[in-house]
Amino acid sequence: MGGGSLSDVYSQARRLLLEVRDGLERLERLESHSSISSPRASGRSNDDSAPDLAQTLKRDLSQLQTYSADMDRLWRSQMPKSQRDLWKRKLEQVTEEVDSLKFALDNYLSRRHRRQMEVKERAELLQRVNGDSARVLQNFDVEAQAMQSAQNSSSMLDEAYSTGIAVLSKYAEQRDRLKQAQRKALDIINTVGLSNSMLKIIERRHRMDKWIIYIGMFLTVVIIVIVWRWTH
Repeated sequence: MGGGSLSDVYSQARRLLLEVRDGLERLERLESHSSISSPRASGRSNDDSAPDLAQTLKRDLSQLQTYSADMDRLWRSQMPKSQRDLWKRKLEQVTEEVDSLKFALDNYLSRRHRRQMEVKERAELLQRVNGDSARVLQNFDVEAQAMQSAQNSSSMLDEAYSTGIAVLSKYAEQRDRLKQAQRKALDIINTVGLSNSMLKIIERRHRMDKWIIYIGMFLTVVIIVIVWRWTH
């Protein structure tokens, strides 16, 4: 820039200041759009263009600082004393605008770096949570399988207990039936025994009656004979 005039350098600096200001406004719009939109809804082209635009603005600001240094040298060497105060104020104005734009860009880059760190931390936290969730689910599956096995064992025990109760109930029913049959058999035996006794008593009485008849007949004959002889 050593061969350029102060007016040329100043014009280039003013034009570049407008470009940098427009670029910063575009960055702020992209940042605002990214903050109010969901990650899926935000445009990838805007997110991808922001770093390139920020890098371009950094180069432009560096160029503006070079312009400021050139103008500071030129106004001292080229301008007559009557115009030096005017150009000094113009140079101070350009320098202030450059510093202000550089401050705004640094703030944007700081916010952008902070958002990137937050995204990284969230991703790491989500990864840890997913890992913990996987371990929890694995432990839950193991516990669920153990509970299922315990339930199956309990069901088998209940079924075996029910089967045992049913078998014992059948045995009790069979025992009652056997007792009833035994009682009927004893009743029949007793009944048969009583009938035999009665038959024996009847037979004995029948024989005694026959002897009584025979003796009565014999005594009757004897009495008749005695009476007949007595009368004759």
